[in-house]
Amino acid sequence: MTTVANPLQVSRFLRGYDDAAAQKGIKLSIGFDFHEYVSITRSLPTKRPTYPNFRPDRSPIKLGEGYWMIGVDNNSDVALVQAARLYDLSHSNFAEHLESLKAFYADPTIHAHPQDRCTCIAPSAKTITGKVAYHGDFWLRKDFRGQGMPKIMAATLRGVSFAMWAPDFVVGLAERWLLDKGVLAQYGHARHEPGGSILQLVEEDIADEDLLVWMTGEELRRLVDHHDRTESHLDRSISPA
Repeated sequence: MTTVANPLQVSRFLRGYDDAAAQKGIKLSIGFDFHEYVSITRSLPTKRPTYPNFRPDRSPIKLGEGYWMIGVDNNSDVALVQAARLYDLSHSNFAEHLESLKAFYADPTIHAHPQDRCTCIAPSAKTITGKVAYHGDFWLRKDFRGQGMPKIMAATLRGVSFAMWAPDFVVGLAERWLLDKGVLAQYGHARHEPGGSILQLVEEDIADEDLLVWMTGEELRRLVDHHDRTESHLDRSISPA
């Protein structure tokens, strides 16, 4: 993406959503140590295990190429988590990255089970190249659902990713029920295709079929740059659907 982030504009964008989270009783913070992140997520009884994408024992993330976000309530109990990492796909594309299992393991020849498989048939995945920000591992505690938090979570992650990387694409993988229940719309995912990932990771006990969701770098830039025009409508836009 041939642009740089405007620090003042990004700060205004993030401040709006940080304030919105605080109004709902959640304090957001960011971390970079993924050993700490895994320790936190393992303590959450209702959260599915973190995929190997964000686990340093399977896919180490260099400093500056990944971060995680946590939100705690007024009692300092964890209310939400999510994570992001940067993939350099300048000589590849997202479909190839998934099918090679390099999206999940730093070295599939060492960590992958012989029966591990990933198939990506979403057509747009082959066009997703360059600096690709992958957002995933979203979890929101049940008592904070239905309050517009998905929009806050997704927007905050997008703002931080834009500030750190100005990526060519932002991508994610989402279960079909999130589309059917309208949750994808709450996260602001306007683009989605079936067949993003048909995944089997034997030792991880993972068998999923997910949609591909994505945003271009230019769309991300416009989202941040146009924030001032929509800031007065922020509360309305994050009200429960």
